[in-house]
Amino acid sequence: MSHTDRPGGRGGPLTGVRVVELTGLAPAPFGCMILADLGADVVRVDRPGPPAAGRLAAPTSGPLHRGRRVTALDLKSPDGVADLLRLVERADVLVEAYRPGVAERLGFGPDVCRSRNPRLVYARMTGWGQDGPLARRAGHDIDYIAVAGALAPLGRAGQPPHAPLNLLGDFAGGGMLLATGVLAALLERERSGIGQVVDAAMVDGAALLTAFLHGLVGSGLWSAPRGHNLLDGGAPFYDTYRTADDRFVAVGALEPAFYAALLTGLGLADDPDLPAQYDPSGWPDLRRLFTERFARRTRDEWTAVFADLDACVAPVLDPTEAHRHPHTAARGTFVEVGDDVQPAPAPRFDRTPASVPTPAPDPVRDRVDVAAVLADWPTSTDAPVDSGRGRSGPG
Repeated sequence: MSHTDRPGGRGGPLTGVRVVELTGLAPAPFGCMILADLGADVVRVDRPGPPAAGRLAAPTSGPLHRGRRVTALDLKSPDGVADLLRLVERADVLVEAYRPGVAERLGFGPDVCRSRNPRLVYARMTGWGQDGPLARRAGHDIDYIAVAGALAPLGRAGQPPHAPLNLLGDFAGGGMLLATGVLAALLERERSGIGQVVDAAMVDGAALLTAFLHGLVGSGLWSAPRGHNLLDGGAPFYDTYRTADDRFVAVGALEPAFYAALLTGLGLADDPDLPAQYDPSGWPDLRRLFTERFARRTRDEWTAVFADLDACVAPVLDPTEAHRHPHTAARGTFVEVGDDVQPAPAPRFDRTPASVPTPAPDPVRDRVDVAAVLADWPTSTDAPVDSGRGRSGPG
């Protein structure tokens, strides 16, 4: 097998990149899913024995674990650590999601791993980061976004803050940040020839996601309490509305041209008594009027009304029906992976397109030995070299 081949012949811009993923909860698997989707050969290292059971056990199937191979090692034993370090010697990336200090205590911290492979990108996924007063404390998505200032603005006026599932902390601020950090470190390695530690903390990522909001606050455009601002449900032309079939449409008619199209679709374009769009004192009246109009038809009827109007009005689709929307269907935004419909790899590349992911491996039936992985991963002496730095590609 050549350096640029990937087991199974799957393609993508990260073909040839080798990733060792130490099994963990949602954020790290999501980040590794992105890497696998884009072509990396990701080998997940599970604990030995059958998968843990229980409602809060780390899942080992489903979209987050697609596109992998899986092996098992007892990382509390010297033999297990020795096998992990053999993988590390030939890997480009190691991803771990332990609390700070755990990997070091078990014998495979960054210093040990990079002594075996100076080119290794050692990626650490945590909630609070590797340092700081809370670094060793437990937490979940809702805690990280709370401290980052990302939770307080979310929710209706007069109601408590409301977390949007675990999308902001675990995935956008966690796994996506992890993947971004890994890619940046791999790119830098092509210049320096050496790897580095990536400290991806969900609290940092959630804070980063509020950059635009900080700009609004700094310019005085976000000064009202929660639920009274332009983008948090305060403006009636940027909100959701219940339809006659007890479903919803989303309205994002911020600019005057889109707002005019919204009024046309609602049959209100010729109403001389409408309040001005950007006059907050008139927003309650507009909201009542919009609520009454949208309640007259079903969601799909409104979708048809606005089909030819550039009004920024869209149906609110359930996750199980989003793949049937004409736009997502035309783009292939969702794909069939095994027997399941799942989000497709993104973004897209014209020269090195990603393949349709393979289903998540069965943690017992599909388990491979470390020796089989090493047989697929050539040593550094087997890989191509360039005249200046040794290795010309990842790994």
